[in-house]
Amino acid sequence: MSPHRLPPRSDRVRHPWRVLLASPLRPLARFLIRLLVPVRVHGADLVPQSGPVIFAANHIGVADGPLLAIFAPGRPVHALTKAEMFRGFLGRFLRASGQIPIDRFHVDARAVRESLRVLRDGGAIGVFPEGRRDAGDLSRFHRGAAYFALVTGAPVVPVIILGTRRPGGHAGELPRRGSRVDLVFGAPITLEPQPWPRTKEQVGRASMLLREHMLVHLDHARTLTGQQLPGPLPSAEVEPDPATGVTEQGAP
Repeated sequence: MSPHRLPPRSDRVRHPWRVLLASPLRPLARFLIRLLVPVRVHGADLVPQSGPVIFAANHIGVADGPLLAIFAPGRPVHALTKAEMFRGFLGRFLRASGQIPIDRFHVDARAVRESLRVLRDGGAIGVFPEGRRDAGDLSRFHRGAAYFALVTGAPVVPVIILGTRRPGGHAGELPRRGSRVDLVFGAPITLEPQPWPRTKEQVGRASMLLREHMLVHLDHARTLTGQQLPGPLPSAEVEPDPATGVTEQGAP
């Protein structure tokens, strides 16, 4: 049986577009960005070069998603991106870049199936377990990355992003010209796949295991780069976020 026919089924959705990800525009984008902002990629050799991969990254700035999609080693990344951004020209650009819109406040079956389509086709998705931009310290942690790992058996590669927001900076700011950005990829962790139906408790336990793995990697990334997290956003700029986390800080 095709893996796309296993529950949740992904044979009825198409693979997201990746016109901009699969073309020469991706290396061109890396070149142009580095003219303005030095971006350093660490741990590229740890990223599997074939087969499905889930990139799980911390989230401190608005540039995190695009940089992950552009600089992930060896393969394009379809990042789960909040649905509010898929409007107008930006929405068309995100779609052409292969990004997957997700409604964070309701069960979004289509986003789940599109993500599974990518993984079952041997591709890569990007997930921000914190759910929203903030301190990037993983104090909030949602279940999405662990869920996809339990469904597909795909390894999860932790990613720590540093430098996309300066200390005390605002939610929508971009890295300043000449400032340094580090993307630190870590050793993959593989969670034991669980057959249908998967329970909330199973996904919760797997999420806590993944969070511990990422916290260790966060300490490593800060030591390796000499960079620190930017701290929390101003309270007036913190976006609402659903109470679906596995930590106490996962509530609004």
